[in-house]
Amino acid sequence: MTWVESLQKAIDYMEEHLLENISLADIAKQSNISLYHFQRAFTLLTDMSVGEYLRRRRLTLAAHDLSKNNNKVIDIASKYGYETPEAFSKAFRRQHGISPKEARTYEGKLKSYNRLAIQINLKGAEPMQYKIVDKEEFQVTGIKESFSMMNEENLEGIPKMWRKVNTDGTSDKLFDLNNGAVKGLLGVIVTESGKEAKSMDYWIAAAHKGEPEDDLESLKIPASTWAIFEVHGAMPDAMQKVWKKIYGEWFPSSGYENASSPSMEVYSEGDAYQSNYYSEIWIPVK
Repeated sequence: MTWVESLQKAIDYMEEHLLENISLADIAKQSNISLYHFQRAFTLLTDMSVGEYLRRRRLTLAAHDLSKNNNKVIDIASKYGYETPEAFSKAFRRQHGISPKEARTYEGKLKSYNRLAIQINLKGAEPMQYKIVDKEEFQVTGIKESFSMMNEENLEGIPKMWRKVNTDGTSDKLFDLNNGAVKGLLGVIVTESGKEAKSMDYWIAAAHKGEPEDDLESLKIPASTWAIFEVHGAMPDAMQKVWKKIYGEWFPSSGYENASSPSMEVYSEGDAYQSNYYSEIWIPVK
């Protein structure tokens, strides 16, 4: 099954079960790829999270119901998963800009999000700079936080983690410790083995030989074959652009698949917001 087919199968499942309380794990299972990689690919290729897609589609259908029948708002709210009319009205106004009552009386415009169909452009007009490298096991030292992927807390938690590290001196400390096999500050993604893993660890670390200091931890990165992609440009846009091309162009056409080892983003020293900033994405492949 191709990337496109995998994602579309998961989207079709969401559409068939929009009125049910489905979990991210249920959805990802349909794609036959791990929860983390499904979540990452979906967000990058659609520019929204899975939760946001479900919310938008449910509120779109709720607007149709309001304009077509006389069911009570409380009944429509319950149908689309809202416990109270107040919560439903708040979410409805946030999406449509008008209240459910105004939608029923045709006052104002409604915003419709249609069923998603994944279409990937494989022209590859812009070349991707990458290399395939075999590397032995190495150690990284840094800080770690664990996140649930079920409620998408990782999408909010990881940027907060970076903001803290960049303001409390931890990033400078890690750069000073960087004496290992990879040069730069690392964002390391570690998921449990198996496609049904529901949590992940995220490390901000540096490749380091030696014992960690008291307030830091160490992790062994296993020997792997890595696809290493160059990223040129200011953060975060340049990094997101390359990730999107990896999932949208490279994986569908390269013949490689994600291996089960941790993947990494590698940040060099310097001003990450400058147009000439250099960074890398390291993905273990098979």
